[in-house]
Amino acid sequence: QQGQMVAPVVANLGPLEDLRLTPNPDEVEEVFTLPLAHLLREENQGYTHFRTASGYSYTLPVFLNGPHKVWGLTAIITELTLELLAPGRY
Repeated sequence: QQGQMVAPVVANLGPLEDLRLTPNPDEVEEVFTLPLAHLLREENQGYTHFRTASGYSYTLPVFLNGPHKVWGLTAIITELTLELLAPGRY
């Protein structure tokens, strides 16, 4: 949907075991984590290619081999974050 704004936040929340997240069930189906090392492994990185009926094509990142495939806006935000956190490694 166009016209919506997303504001990603990167934070150190401490040990994962101590977190008690209560996401809005209307917006979040499941919360899961992936280690930074997992995201930085080339075998876990990929791209999905799309082509519209009008012939326009584009490529988006995808992260594989975790509990879920990370794709769409989440993968775009993850890719931009990795570029900031691990320049030269991603």
